[in-house]
Formats: sequence, structure tokens, C-alpha cells
Amino acid sequence: MKNLIKPMALALALSTAFLPQASADTQGVTDTEIIIGSNVDLSGIFAAFSASAIEAANQYFKEVNEAGGVHGRKIRLIAEDHGYTMPKAMQNINKLVNSDGIFVMFLQLGTPMNMASFPLLERKGIPNISPLSAARQMIEPPAPYKFAGFSSYYDQLGAGIEYLKENAGTEVVCAMYIPNDFGKEVQQGAKEASERLGLKYAAETTHKGDEQEFVGALTKLKDEGCDTIAMALGVRQTITALATAKKIGWDANFVGSSASFHTAVAKVPGGVTDGFFAASGWPDLNTRLDDPHVKKWVEDFKAEFGEEPGTGAVLGRSSAEGLVMALEAAGPDLTAESFQKAMESMSYVDPITGVTIDFGPDDHQGGDAIIISQIEGGEWKILGEK
Repeated sequence: MKNLIKPMALALALSTAFLPQASADTQGVTDTEIIIGSNVDLSGIFAAFSASAIEAANQYFKEVNEAGGVHGRKIRLIAEDHGYTMPKAMQNINKLVNSDGIFVMFLQLGTPMNMASFPLLERKGIPNISPLSAARQMIEPPAPYKFAGFSSYYDQLGAGIEYLKENAGTEVVCAMYIPNDFGKEVQQGAKEASERLGLKYAAETTHKGDEQEFVGALTKLKDEGCDTIAMALGVRQTITALATAKKIGWDANFVGSSASFHTAVAKVPGGVTDGFFAASGWPDLNTRLDDPHVKKWVEDFKAEFGEEPGTGAVLGRSSAEGLVMALEAAGPDLTAESFQKAMESMSYVDPITGVTIDFGPDDHQGGDAIIISQIEGGEWKILGEK
């Protein structure tokens, strides 16, 4: 299913007139180096995504650098931990942009964090590439510096609810979410999909980012007659909520977006999370292990880090390979303008996820696929694609 609200008139907003003029002293670019910044969660509720994403990206950049870099320039990635808190995120944004002088903001995690960075990135002409957020705001309103990797939370939830109506008899939809920009988009996607599909949207509960007690919330939703619950919680919170639902004997359908689509959620011992659905922009790694490129990367990752790559690592490696492709396409005279043109020319099948990535001057969302998966026996199994 294509992005339901992808803008139809991006061309004017994406005019290169908004970009700095090509310059020999482009920020973050020297004759020998390209400085990339990441504002990520290494200690908070989404650390399961960020930590391995940075490991995987750095591993690939090391390979590129050892082979001579990109047009003779080595890539240097500076990662700062915001712990999924806004005060720290704002400090990091200022440091990366004004002190470190980054050329690109890369893999920035969190919808609120990305949105807070946009005014400064726009003023400086710094691209925001492959954010670890699938919110619509990653490309809306359109701007020349915004580039998102995959389908939006909004569209993912719409596809997930539609699938569950057609295949699991969903009639009454509810939501559990953190009430920030991330959670509100998931809630809105679920609610508006329910209305569009003729389902009842009955109730919702909101939760703090560090909340771990869900008996009351789940009891409320159960009493409201909910048979399907859209979730927008942290990774550990998602696991705890699913375990709590099983403890109280509630056999409802729980569905998340790409923010819930993580190997850590699938591999909880004892089948605690079995049955959980997710709608995401890419398939789980276990469905791609027959691909030689993926197989070699998995072996290299295990050799260096002593563990199998998880979902965060998939996103880190996929995004790093895509970024290097764009830097190569931008040519030796690397500027904000040449990089934007290169990004808008990218069209390829992502070697890691297998998803078709296709950017253009009027399309800054790379992937449009929405893949419905469910946990079965500790693994994500693909059910269908919208």
C-alpha cells in the first residue's frame, strides 16, 4: 500500500533554492573526511534499536574507509546518547550541528527528537537521513533536507488494522500509547483506519515512557470490549504489556508498527509474545538469510560483536549502505546541493531488507512497502504485504 497521504505537490517545496550554494568549505566535508552525526537512544526505552544500529553502521563505514573511503574521504560517525529525553536531545543537536559541524544527521532516533532538530537543520542546510522514526513528519511538510527510509507509522497501522479485519475478525479497536508525536501518530492511524473500515474505535490508554504496570489499563480496555489493540510503547513496555495480557487471560489481538517490530520482542522466552502482530516497512532478518549478501554481513557482525544482529542492526546496516551509495553518486565535489540531487536519484533494491527504495525530487520517502508479520515460536513470520 502506497503512502496514503504522500504529498502530491512536493516539487515547489523541494526547490534547491532553499539549499546553500555549492561551496568549497561545506560544513562537515574536508578533502579527507565526511562527518556524520547521530542523535540516538543508547540508554532509554528504544536503546534496543539505536545501540546495534550504530554498531552496524560503524562496522560498514570502517569497511568503506579501509577500502579508501568515498572519493578519497573517510567517513567519521559521531553518535550522542539522548536516552529518549528531550533536554539531552536538544543538547546533542546543538553539539553535533554547531560544535562538531556535521554534514549529515543520520539515524536520529525519536519522532520528537527529529522534529526538534528540523529548524536548525534547515537553517544550516543539513540533510536528515534515515531517521529511526517512521512518523509522517519525517517528510512532512516537505523540505529539501528530509529523507525517510520506509513507510509511515500511520500507514502501517492502517494496513495492520485492515489485515486484522479481513483475517482475524476485528470489530472493536483500541489503543495503548505514549502521548508524544510518535504515539499520537499510531493512535491516529488506528482510529482513522477504524473509521474508514467501518469498525468501532472504543477506547485508549496513555502511558509514560518508563511505565511498567499495565494491569489497570488492560483491564479497562478489556471491559470496553476491545478485540484489537494498537500499541505505541517502548520495546520493554511492549513485552511487559503482552505478558500482562496473557496473565489476566485476555486473548485479544495486539498490533504494533515498525517501532514494535524488533527481534527482542519476538525472542522472549516461553512464548510470552507469541501472537503479536506488527506492520512494518521491511521483513525480519530471519526471512532474508538465504541472500548471500545478508548471510555474509550476519557472519561478519557475529564475528565482531559476538551476537546475531537484531532489528536495529538491520536498520543501521541498510541505512549505512544507502548513505554510501548517495555519497558516491554525489561525486568528488560534495556539497549539500550535490548530495540532495544524488539522494533524489537513488533507486535500488536494498541489499539488506530486500525492499525497493526509490527517491525522487517529489518523493523523499524511500520505501513504500508495508509487511504484516506475527510472532510464532519466537520468530517473526510474514503474513502478507500491503
